[in-house]
Amino acid sequence: MAKTVATLAVASLLVLGLHHSGSAQTTDASKFEYQSSCAPCHGEDGKGKGPLSAELKTSPPDLTVLAKKNNGVFPISKVYQVIDGREIVIAHGTREMPIWGTRYMPDLNMAASPNAPDMFANPRYDPERIVRLRILAVIDYLSRIQEK
Repeated sequence: MAKTVATLAVASLLVLGLHHSGSAQTTDASKFEYQSSCAPCHGEDGKGKGPLSAELKTSPPDLTVLAKKNNGVFPISKVYQVIDGREIVIAHGTREMPIWGTRYMPDLNMAASPNAPDMFANPRYDPERIVRLRILAVIDYLSRIQEK
């Protein structure tokens, strides 16, 4: 039960994009999720000039103008569908091998692995929940870097 509560607490911080003040630095879980999964192609600033962008056949779009291109409203549903694979983006690869691997898809086979983390031993563990939290963390960060 304690692990479940701890997992939900961490997940809540991720989704809400809350800033946690450490002793000498601030941690932004949503920004970290973006930087670890999206920044290599879309850039630290979201403008589409990441270190891998030159290697791609199609230039990554500027993610800071999503709201501007949608009459000033950040398109949460569309962004969610792009990340989770319902909206196909050729540059992200096929659903069998998206550029970010299984980070935004639950790996149900891992639960059967003899080396599965403790959370998989919990019958209430929902891998979909972790995936949704990661996607929502990216969406939270993207919504905060939109041009006015």
